[in-house]
Amino acid sequence: MSLSTVASSLGVLELPCSRLSPISTNQIKFLTILAKRQPRRRRRRELSFTPFPILIHSNHHLRHGLSKPQYSFHRAHCTGEAGHSDTTDKSSVTSVDDNEEARSESYVGLFVRMLGLDNDPLDRDQAIEALWKYSLGGKKCVDAIMQFHGCLNLIVSLLKSESSSTCEAAGGLLRSIASVNLYRELVAESGALEEITALLSRPSLATVVKEQSICALWNLTVDEGIREKAADFDILRLLISFLEDDDVNVKEAAGGVLANLALSRSNHKIMVEVGVIPKLAKLLKGDNTENKGSKVIRKEARNVLLELAKDEYYRILVIEEGVVPIPIIGADAYKSFRPDLYSWPSLPDGIKIEQTAKAPSRFGASELLLGLNVDKNVDEVDEAKMKAIVGRTNQQFLARIGAIEFEKEIKSEGPEKSQQQQQLTLLPCVDGVARLVLILGLADEVAVSRAAESVADACINEEMRVSFMEAGAVKPLVQLLANNNKESVKIPVIRALKNLSLSRTVCKRIEAEGAVPFFINLLKQPETSLSITEQILDVLAHILDPSKEMESKFYEGPVNGSKADSRKEALDAAVISRLVQIAKTASPNLLRKAISVIEFGTVTDPTMDTIISEDITTVLDVALRQNVLDEPENEDKELEKHLLELEEAGLTISAASRLLTKLLDSESFRHTVDMTLFTELLRKILRSNLPLHYKDWVASCLVKLTSPSLNNPINVEVTLYKTIPSLVEQMSFSSTPEAKEAAVLELNKIVSEGVPESTQALASHGGIEPLVKLLEERNERCVEASLSVLYNLSMDSEYHTAIIRAGAVPVLRRIVMSQRPQWEKALRLLRDLPV
Repeated sequence: MSLSTVASSLGVLELPCSRLSPISTNQIKFLTILAKRQPRRRRRRELSFTPFPILIHSNHHLRHGLSKPQYSFHRAHCTGEAGHSDTTDKSSVTSVDDNEEARSESYVGLFVRMLGLDNDPLDRDQAIEALWKYSLGGKKCVDAIMQFHGCLNLIVSLLKSESSSTCEAAGGLLRSIASVNLYRELVAESGALEEITALLSRPSLATVVKEQSICALWNLTVDEGIREKAADFDILRLLISFLEDDDVNVKEAAGGVLANLALSRSNHKIMVEVGVIPKLAKLLKGDNTENKGSKVIRKEARNVLLELAKDEYYRILVIEEGVVPIPIIGADAYKSFRPDLYSWPSLPDGIKIEQTAKAPSRFGASELLLGLNVDKNVDEVDEAKMKAIVGRTNQQFLARIGAIEFEKEIKSEGPEKSQQQQQLTLLPCVDGVARLVLILGLADEVAVSRAAESVADACINEEMRVSFMEAGAVKPLVQLLANNNKESVKIPVIRALKNLSLSRTVCKRIEAEGAVPFFINLLKQPETSLSITEQILDVLAHILDPSKEMESKFYEGPVNGSKADSRKEALDAAVISRLVQIAKTASPNLLRKAISVIEFGTVTDPTMDTIISEDITTVLDVALRQNVLDEPENEDKELEKHLLELEEAGLTISAASRLLTKLLDSESFRHTVDMTLFTELLRKILRSNLPLHYKDWVASCLVKLTSPSLNNPINVEVTLYKTIPSLVEQMSFSSTPEAKEAAVLELNKIVSEGVPESTQALASHGGIEPLVKLLEERNERCVEASLSVLYNLSMDSEYHTAIIRAGAVPVLRRIVMSQRPQWEKALRLLRDLPV
C-alpha cells in the first residue's frame, strides 16, 4: 500500500512534502518499543507550553532509517504507564543513544504529519494508533507529540471517524495528553469536549471507544475551570446512562467523571436536576448484584453523594434515597464498646422477648434458635423492627471483630484539623441507623456529639424517625441529656430529640424514657442560652401538645395515674413563672411555643390557679399585638418576607386565642381580665388579612367574650369575616357533595336572616362563581338554596355583571326549558338580570 505524505491543508505543520515508501509494521513497532523504554524523570517545576523545534529530515535519510528497524535496545530501569494524574516518578539513567532519540522524534513528526486531512484515511488510522501507543510511554513521549503545532486539532478531528479503532486511538491519545497538567487547558480549547460529547451520543458505540473517551473526560475534569465547561446537561445525561452500561470499566470511568464534577459546588444544581442522586444511591446500596464487586463504582458514588450532601437541601434528597451520612470517628473510639456477653435476647429498642422455656438449654440452643421460632404472633414484628435487628447484628459483629473502621485515629494539626475531624461516609439506611445508635453508646464525647448531629440531620420524615426509635436511639439520647453536662454534647442531643419528637409515636417513647423532667430542669436554669431554650420548648410543645393530649384520651383512653402525676409535677409554679418570663421578651416563634406549654397546664390543672396567679394577661397582650398584620409599604420587595412573618404571627395568635378561650372558663380570670381590651384586639385581628384558618380560635374567643345575641356587633363581625369566607371556601374546594350542600344551606340561612353586609361579604370573597356551579348539580336542595342566594344578590344591580360573567344565564335557561322544580325561581332571576 502506498502512503501519501503531502502537507496538511490546514497549514499547521512545516514538514517537507514528498512521496514516501510504504510504512511497515516494524516501523510502527519502533515507536512503541522506544516509548516503553523512555525513562521517567522528576519535573523540578511546571513548565509553560513552548513548542520545540521541528526536526526535518530528507526523504533519503527517512527511508534509510525506516528500512533498518533492527536496533539494539537496553532495558530501561523503569517503564511508565499512563495515569489519571501528572507523572512525577523518580528519574533513572537512560540507555538510548542520541541518534536513536533524534530518529524517534523524526518518526513522531512523520506520524503527526500523517494525521493531515488530505492523507488517506487508512494512513491516518495507522498514524493515530502509533501515536497512541507511543504516548503510553509517559510525559516525555507526550511532550514529543505536543511540540508540533496544531496536532491537537488533527487528533480531535479524528473523533468524527466512522472507524471504531480510529476513535478509540484518538480518545486514548487525548486521555494520555490530558493526564499532563500542562496540556489540559489546550485539549479543552481544541474542542475536545464538544467532539467527545458528539461521539458518546452515537446510538451504537464500541465499548473500548466509550471507555477511552470517558477516561479522557475523567482526566480533563481534574482542572476546575474545565469542570465548569463540562457540566453540561447533555454530558451529564450521557454519563448517567453509562452508569448502567454492561462493561465495568465504562461504569467506573463515568463515576470518576461525576466525582470530579461534584468537586465544584456550582455544578451541584444541574447534577441534581439531571437525576444523579437516585442512580448513585442505587449503586452505593448494591441493589444490583453486578455492582457489588466493583469497589471503584461504590467509591466514586460515595464521593459524589458526600459532596452533594454538604448542602442541606441535597442532603435530604440523598437520605430519601436510603443512604445515611455517618461520621468517621476512628477505630480507637470503638474500643469502649462493651457488648453483653450473655443476655436473654431483646429488641433493639429495649423490649424484652418473653422467656417461655422452663429451663435454659445446656448449649444455648434456645437463645440461638429463638429467631427461627415461628408462631401465630410472628406478624407482630413489623418491618422496622426486623431492619433494626439486622442492622444491630451487623454493626455489633463488626465492632466485636475490630473491622468497623480501620483508621486508628484521625489526627491532624493546622487549619485542616477541623475538616478531617468532620469526615463522613455513607451507609445504607439499615446499617447507617444501627451504626449511629452504636456510636451514641461509646465513651468518646466527640464521637457521640457527631453521631447526635447525624441523627438530627437524618430525621427528615416519619419513616426515619420510627427507624431510629426501633433501633433504640431514644434511650441513649435521654441518658446523655441526664448525665452529660457539657454543652458540646448537650446541644446536638437536644437537637436530635427535637427532630425525633416531630413524630407522635416517638414523642410517647421520649416521654416514657423520662425526658420531660430533664428538659424542665434545663428550662428552669437562667443561664440556659436562648438557642437551647428554643429547642427545649420545641420538644416540650410536641410532647405536651394539648390537642394531641385530648386526641390520645379519645382514641387511647385516659392517661394512667403515674404519667399524669409526673406531668402535673413537671408544670409547677416555678416552671410557669419561667415560661411567662420567657414569653414576655421572646420572638413570635418562641412566644408561641411557650404559650403552647402553658396551655397544657390548663389540661393538667382544671382550676388554673397556678397560671392565673402569674402575669398571664401580659403574655396574651404581647401575643395578640402583632405589627405584621399591617400591610407592607413596599409590596414588591417585601411581599415574600411579609407572607412568612404573617404565617408565623398567625400561629402565635391562634395559640394565644386558644389559651384565652380556655382561661375564660375560670370565674376568677374573668373578674381580673380587661374584657374590652381583648375584645378590641381580637376584632382587629378578625378584620385583618390574616389567613382564614388562623381565625378559628379568634372567632370562638370573641363569641365567648360577648353575649350570644344575634344583633350583637361582635357576632356580626364573626359572621362577615370568618363564617362567610369559610363557607365560600367549603363550597369551592370541598370534594364531597354533602359538604357543599351544608355550606350553601348555611349561606342561604345567613343571607335570608338579613345579616348586615352579608351579600357584600359573600361577593367580595368570590362566592358568586361557586353558587352558579352548584346550579348544575343534581341535588335539588343545593339548586334551591343557590337560586335563593343569587336572587338576593341580584337585588343589587352592582352584582349583575359578576353573575352574568360567572355563566349563570345559560344554566338558568336550561333549568327553565327542562321544567325542573325550581324553574319559576330561575325565570324570576333571569328577568332581574339585564339579558
